[in-house]
Amino acid sequence: MDKEIITTKIALFQRKEIRKTIYNNEWWFSIIDIIEALTGTGRPRKYWNDLKKKLRDEGYFEVSEKIGQLKLSASDGKMRETDCANTETIFRIIQSIPSPKAEPFKRWLARVGYERIEEIEDPELATKRTRMLYKVKGYSDNWIEKRMRGIAVRDTLTEEWQKRGVKEQKEYAILTAEISKATFGMTPSEYKKFKKLKRENLRDHMDDLELIFTMLGEASTTEIARNKNTQGFDKNKIVAKKGGGVAGRARKDLEKKSGKKVSNKNNYLQGVEDKKRLK
Repeated sequence: MDKEIITTKIALFQRKEIRKTIYNNEWWFSIIDIIEALTGTGRPRKYWNDLKKKLRDEGYFEVSEKIGQLKLSASDGKMRETDCANTETIFRIIQSIPSPKAEPFKRWLARVGYERIEEIEDPELATKRTRMLYKVKGYSDNWIEKRMRGIAVRDTLTEEWQKRGVKEQKEYAILTAEISKATFGMTPSEYKKFKKLKRENLRDHMDDLELIFTMLGEASTTEIARNKNTQGFDKNKIVAKKGGGVAGRARKDLEKKSGKKVSNKNNYLQGVEDKKRLK
């Protein structure tokens, strides 16, 4: 598989998260996530290993040949190689999984594939669907606006890194960790532990101020890299620390004046549920 820079997206099937990514201009899905959603098993990797063997024993070698390992965001926040397949191959795999959810999942899969075609023709649709996904999950309109702005800021930064010779996903992760450490005093993986998160997306569980300072760190890094015309990974690592430092100093100043820490252990959606119960 071509180790191109890819981004993990999350789709929901009956409230179960399915990781997906664009490869060869089509959606490829995490097979482990699909197995977990269809079977409810607590050991989806073992289930998949057993199923792969069964498919090979039955002579379906073409299924194995069409499975690729792509890097998706794992529970620890790192990008790890995961068995993935496109829509056509996933259809064949789920035929071998005895589950009452198989037919609804096929319809869901077909719809997701069609949505990709629509998004190629009209890229704005992808943004609208992301907004709707957050809305369904229970986020407020104000939070969604900040989150979407944060996504745009992040995309601008990664595009800038690409122009400046940062190519490997591993390097992206290191630079991101430097910004986060300078901004909050924690790397993303440390921040997830702080919030007691596992596979969840860290930024989806930040409150308004946490998102704002995350944006400030990344936007500052972009601005410095552009103005200094920084080239190569090592020099961009220094810039990442400087950009994060801008946000870090602003955070500390706010904390000093307000008497309250910006980083908090709250799970954003848990806070939403707590507010609902109080009403």
